[in-house]
Amino acid sequence: MNRRKIIAVLAITAGVALLATTATALSRGDDPVPPGQGAAVARSDVQRTIAAAQDRLRRLPSDADTWAQLGSAYVEQARITGDPAFYGKAQGALESSLRHRPEGNGLAHLGLGALANARHDFAAARDEAERARAVRPDTAEVYGVLADALTQLGAADEARAAVQRMLDLEPGVPAFTRAAYDFEQRGEVDSARQALTRALDASSSPTDTLFSRYQLGELAFDNGDLDEASTQYEQGLLIDPLDPALLQGRAKVAAARGNLDDALAAYAGLVARVPSPQYLHEYAVLLRGAGRTDDAARQFDLLAQQERLLAAAGSTDDLATSVAAADRGDPAAALAAAEREWARRQHPLVADALAWALHLAGRDAEALPYADRAAATGWRNATFAYHRGMILRALGRTAEAADALDSALRINPHFSLVDAPAARAALDGLR
Repeated sequence: MNRRKIIAVLAITAGVALLATTATALSRGDDPVPPGQGAAVARSDVQRTIAAAQDRLRRLPSDADTWAQLGSAYVEQARITGDPAFYGKAQGALESSLRHRPEGNGLAHLGLGALANARHDFAAARDEAERARAVRPDTAEVYGVLADALTQLGAADEARAAVQRMLDLEPGVPAFTRAAYDFEQRGEVDSARQALTRALDASSSPTDTLFSRYQLGELAFDNGDLDEASTQYEQGLLIDPLDPALLQGRAKVAAARGNLDDALAAYAGLVARVPSPQYLHEYAVLLRGAGRTDDAARQFDLLAQQERLLAAAGSTDDLATSVAAADRGDPAAALAAAEREWARRQHPLVADALAWALHLAGRDAEALPYADRAAATGWRNATFAYHRGMILRALGRTAEAADALDSALRINPHFSLVDAPAARAALDGLR
């Protein structure tokens, strides 16, 4: 369990920003928001936005802005529900907007950029964001979509510039959380924490607060501070006891503390409600770590089904496919998927996945340069360090391997129920 979920998190941040724009444009102000419902409020907000847009389009079917707002709301609906069918609806609405206003339609290009990010087509997202920027150069959401795309394409410096522009225009939750991720990738953990704290302070809705609490919890967990992680997750759950992300955080903490039965029960409930690829994958790994290999295999099968549904909806995520194949014990599939993803983008997460797949295929000399590239950013990522350590061990570079494995366990001794014990065993053997 590690930061590979960041891709999904970035889509969430973009969705929050776009939903805020859409809801403001369409709100009639006659629906008070009940306090303390957290993610349920976000669901009702996007549903109201969709209903208001549909109602307006019945009266004004050629309204390009409303078609664009509807498309962006469908992107958010896909995120909330986990149903990729909304991607097709979003695409149709946004294309309708462009048909009615082919030129100067920054709102439609902004929505198409967010949709492309959600589908993991980051090159297309970058291009759509640039089209939106040409029309709306002073709109913060444009730079959020652009920063997400550039980050995942491995253009770290350009992404940082886009985040800075977003902060200059609108220093709110979407900008601060993106700044935190930029800091984290560079190993600047204290700066990342400060940015997330500013996001929490700037939160003006339950949805923003939940998101900020979750990100603070994730940062703490990934740096080995279980108490702080638990505090952040539990504070969020006081707002919404059913928030899936925060329940996932609570389950991770339970597993890390050795409360495996509680963690497994929590994940079982979570995937029953929200069968997202991330949660199915984490549950499968947890089951395997608990020795329940048949149950783990069933979850991996469900994960493969979800990946096929996403692919049918136009989403391509060979990074997730590679990681899942590696965890499932299929190195050939892991390597093929990682190579496809690397051909599209050179992000540190992809470099790490490719390094690990090459290692599993017995090609450690080829793997090491990719592991080195993942580590070169300075990101304090226990999984990166573990993979690099195991590759170095296979190459007979004992001292360097021990340093890398020791680093993984110092960063986060609970980074994986399966891999953390393997790191300890390998380190003991080297010593």
